Amino acid sequence: MIEVRRLVKRFGLKTVLRGLDFQVQPGEFVALLGPNGAGKTTFLRILACLSRPNLGEVSIAGCRLPGQAAAVRMRLGVVSHLPLLYGDLTAEENLRFFARMYGLRQPEKRIAEVLGLVGLAPRRRDLTRTFSRGMQQRLAIGRAVLHDPDLMLLDEPYTGLDQDACAMLDTLLGQVAARGRTLVMASHDLERAAGMASRLDVLSRGVITASARCDEMDPSQVQAFYRQATEAPRGA
Repeated sequence: MIEVRRLVKRFGLKTVLRGLDFQVQPGEFVALLGPNGAGKTTFLRILACLSRPNLGEVSIAGCRLPGQAAAVRMRLGVVSHLPLLYGDLTAEENLRFFARMYGLRQPEKRIAEVLGLVGLAPRRRDLTRTFSRGMQQRLAIGRAVLHDPDLMLLDEPYTGLDQDACAMLDTLLGQVAARGRTLVMASHDLERAAGMASRLDVLSRGVITASARCDEMDPSQVQAFYRQATEAPRGA
């Protein structure tokens, strides 16, 4: 599903990604861990066709980036820590706009289903700018799953969510994974990531420094795994 080789991303004189290699098979749920400033958001933005690398190769579902970005976007669902919604549109109107972009058939049925899924059906006709931060994030999650994408990219998706909304997202991501979809989620929550993902990858100093399958790791080992991966010399 995802194949990344020797990826380099620079901002001026600062190199954020330093020859990163990364592979994800269809149906995998990969949690991308790493300290602040490690480049997780930058990397996800490249996968989401929102930024271009300086060097390296990126392929998603057989499509090369950036040349085939349009085809990739149709298969992506993206959730970032910023909702990025249209504040002067209602919840329904936001989803209707994106439904048209994705060419959905019978969009009204799917919009009603998604609003119910994220707990916003009672507020469907309210302007998004009147929503709380958590409600906006709920709607952004609804937008990401609206077209039933093959691949979901999630950058700290729990930001701003209360306990009930976190539980909703846990359930939703579990359902998406159970349907054989592919997920890559950047997170600082080691316990939650280990409990949900099938694989943990640690991004540190611009490269993947460690990778482990969750079914082969005892939950008590996650903190030590992460600490070792972020402290190890590059290339270890």
